[in-house]
Amino acid sequence: MARNQEKAQSMLYRFREAQAEQLGLRPTKDKRPYVASEVDNVPEAEKWRQQVIREVARKVAKIQDVSLSEYQIRDLNDDINKSLREKRHWEDHILELGGPDYKKIGPKMLDHHGKEIPGDRGYKYFGRAKDLPGVRELLEQEVPQLPQKSRFELSKKIDADYYGYRDEDDDGTLLAFETKQEKQWAVRVQ
Repeated sequence: MARNQEKAQSMLYRFREAQAEQLGLRPTKDKRPYVASEVDNVPEAEKWRQQVIREVARKVAKIQDVSLSEYQIRDLNDDINKSLREKRHWEDHILELGGPDYKKIGPKMLDHHGKEIPGDRGYKYFGRAKDLPGVRELLEQEVPQLPQKSRFELSKKIDADYYGYRDEDDDGTLLAFETKQEKQWAVRVQ
């Protein structure tokens, strides 16, 4: 008896499968559209978004595998970021079609301290990718804090321009407009 793999590769088997699909006996395998704008209804777009989310979850679980090499981890991390970018495209298209705004109601990205990542649109590292050479140093870099100025230092730069006392000195248009308005109001009062 032939193995299932050999059966699946035989010409007769492939012919019967194609014939069954044409007659509608077997559902055709749906393939996700390459561009999100090809879909024109919200339920189908949400279906493809969910498929992308499942792919991301599967890849994030796979990146934890200790048997992966450094190159495989980097490639897998790149694939995850690519899938997240595709998910954003689906979410934007769902919003265009009149669906919910998943960016507002979705979960927030958190760092290893539990704080929300500001502007989380950049490249992210997942799982063991955070432990790769060079990545740990990149993630631990802190944004240099600018020295905060005291109230006294801030108040030294405040002058009459700050309060708007010399606005009419620029080109005279404000002064001309004010005199015109005063004349109109004076005529109304009398």
